[in-house]
Amino acid sequence: MEENIILTKTYNFALRIINLYKYLCDEKKEYTLSKQILRSGTSIGANSEEASGSISKKEFRAKYSISYKEARETHYWIRLLKDSEYIEAKLANSLLNDVEEILKILGAILKTVSK
Repeated sequence: MEENIILTKTYNFALRIINLYKYLCDEKKEYTLSKQILRSGTSIGANSEEASGSISKKEFRAKYSISYKEARETHYWIRLLKDSEYIEAKLANSLLNDVEEILKILGAILKTVSK
């Protein structure tokens, strides 16, 4: 099976988000923001995975649109966790770089499919 770059990147990002969730719960005793970022950060890949199995162009576009929105939301939560000092700037910036790369790829996919 040929590698699908967006599926690989969103899966690896979801793993990082799960580890962040565990860290926030175990080390910081933070349970509200951590659940939000767990939900949105893992949803990016789940919806991208669903899109790859779409049966129509409309469904494909809809699933990738959800992935894009979830990535935007995750970007927000990472910034909030950084600025509230729940996570260090170095970790936040690394996560932000990953999600921004994912957003660029998703944006390109949506632009292509909308033509």
